[in-house]
Amino acid sequence: MRGFWRAFARNRLALSGGAVVLCLIVLAVLAPVLAPWDPHRPDVKKILDAPSRPHLLGTDQLGRDVLSRMLYGARVSLAVGFVSVGIATLIGMMLGALAGYNGGMIDGGIMRLVDLMLVFPRFFLLLAVLAFLQPSIWTIMAVIGLTGWMGVARLVRAEFIALKEREFVIWSQSVGASGFRIIWRHILPNALAPVLVAMTLGIPAAILTESGLSFLGLGVQPPYASWGNILNEGKDAIEIGWWLSFYPGVAILITVLSYNLLGEGIRVALDPRLRRGFVRFVMRGR
Repeated sequence: MRGFWRAFARNRLALSGGAVVLCLIVLAVLAPVLAPWDPHRPDVKKILDAPSRPHLLGTDQLGRDVLSRMLYGARVSLAVGFVSVGIATLIGMMLGALAGYNGGMIDGGIMRLVDLMLVFPRFFLLLAVLAFLQPSIWTIMAVIGLTGWMGVARLVRAEFIALKEREFVIWSQSVGASGFRIIWRHILPNALAPVLVAMTLGIPAAILTESGLSFLGLGVQPPYASWGNILNEGKDAIEIGWWLSFYPGVAILITVLSYNLLGEGIRVALDPRLRRGFVRFVMRGR
């Protein structure tokens, strides 16, 4: 852990990404306190007001404060990212552990299922599923999670194949430990490093997916705010209300970039080979 934190602390881009992610989480949690206006309250006297002191990011077509809707939209976008990635990680870990530890027909069956899921483009698969379901935030979370577990399953399977031949696993088998105990107490804790990286990199992908679906009108439905449906509302007034498209787009860009920088920093810090190369690079720069 000391080596991990030492390498991570030297990576200024990763630290910057982590700081921005932390700030976004704080803003999302404190949105009801920080929002200066009711995000759902229209005001016909202030329709499409430009950014000014009472409305720092302007107003939309119904006179609602864009800053307040952005803060509440951060709650939705981050919640979708965390919950959907949590669902995908849980499914991927379970199936990857079963495939890697048991091998044989179980491994072959699970991997064929992974291949089958990867054949379909994920975004079009989401569109097809949502066409038959009622769009809501819970539906979006579940569908994104249920269609995004394949990468985690392959990572966990690869780690299990490598770890199940290690001495501590063979010793556990020799003393009569059950397969369940070996998987969850001995192998899985040693296979969590790539899973942690995959989770960190999966959150921005889920946020982008939710934003794209909401932009198309299949994601979070009004009056609830998300960055995607704010963009959708802004596209019709982009010539006179540029702020409706600019600020949500910048928020999505910063969030995705910050998560990717954080995930890459964690990946470098957790991998001893990459960590040594990064330390040499930093020392050479000094």
